[in-house]
Amino acid sequence: MYAASPAHYSTLPYHRCGKSGLMLPAVSLGLWHNFGDTANFENMRLLCRTAFDNGITHFDLANNYGPEPGSAEKNFGRILKEDLAPYRDELLISTKAGYTMWEGPYGDWGSRKYLLASLDQSLKRMGLEYVDIFYHHRMDPNTPLEETMGALAQAVRSGKALYAGLSNYNGETLEKACAILDELHVPFVINQNRYSIFDRTIEQNGLKETAVRLNKGIIAFSPLAQGLLTNRYLNGIPEDSRIRTDGRFLKESVITEEKLAQIRTLNKIAAARGQTLAEMALAWILRDGKVTSVLIGASKPQQILDNIAALNNTTFTADELEAIDKASGFYKE
Repeated sequence: MYAASPAHYSTLPYHRCGKSGLMLPAVSLGLWHNFGDTANFENMRLLCRTAFDNGITHFDLANNYGPEPGSAEKNFGRILKEDLAPYRDELLISTKAGYTMWEGPYGDWGSRKYLLASLDQSLKRMGLEYVDIFYHHRMDPNTPLEETMGALAQAVRSGKALYAGLSNYNGETLEKACAILDELHVPFVINQNRYSIFDRTIEQNGLKETAVRLNKGIIAFSPLAQGLLTNRYLNGIPEDSRIRTDGRFLKESVITEEKLAQIRTLNKIAAARGQTLAEMALAWILRDGKVTSVLIGASKPQQILDNIAALNNTTFTADELEAIDKASGFYKE
């Protein structure tokens, strides 16, 4: 029988999600990879135990995480039942709907029909009565925003979700969605978006500053750029890397000589700070207090512990930030 470490709240700081009452750990665990039916179940259990033992109370899923779609939720539900059930009130569990989940016109995008049906399916797979955060996973260019936000409102009012979130929205659409949700008195608290030293989209599309202005939280996914911001690619492409074993999300064509040179330069900056490249990349995201939590993935428990070490130093000098911008191609005179 699993029993959590007595010191599991002594490792991480917890950050308030905008101006809401909800607190998130500075580091959260994402189940996008390594929790599908192709992964080892005992390793999944060990990852979740290691996370919770070290203060990671937030576990992030989506209906389509796998492979196969739905399998990450199913496997996490088993871990909840066998290990984490006594700690349910100490856990923050989120899921999402918005990408293709099943065939036909009702299994994709942002209709009321799809979102509410998907939430019911997610709860069943995980064996839960409610999730803490239910996200719309991506903007829908065809469904009226009022309908999608109304579905999130119904999810909360039904008690099947405690808070609403938006994922992969830009600043302009976020502001419109926020106005609707405020009118509906929905506790919308957080945005989930890709963000890393190599991907500054939320800075460029206004999402980061808009979220701060509206007092909403931000949780950043892919903070290590699918592994590019680690020591994995300093000397080329390893045979056991994600590029070789699963080319769905990171293509070999990305690893150019220019990109390798950027990675090596960033690694030198990190070393001068006394950090690994991965630690610096995570610390960089949390540097200004505008991001509530950084969402990590892991295939080994030690990776979780290594990522938590990033919190030992999240302060950067102006010279360091300039050097990082120059190395990653984002420096502006």
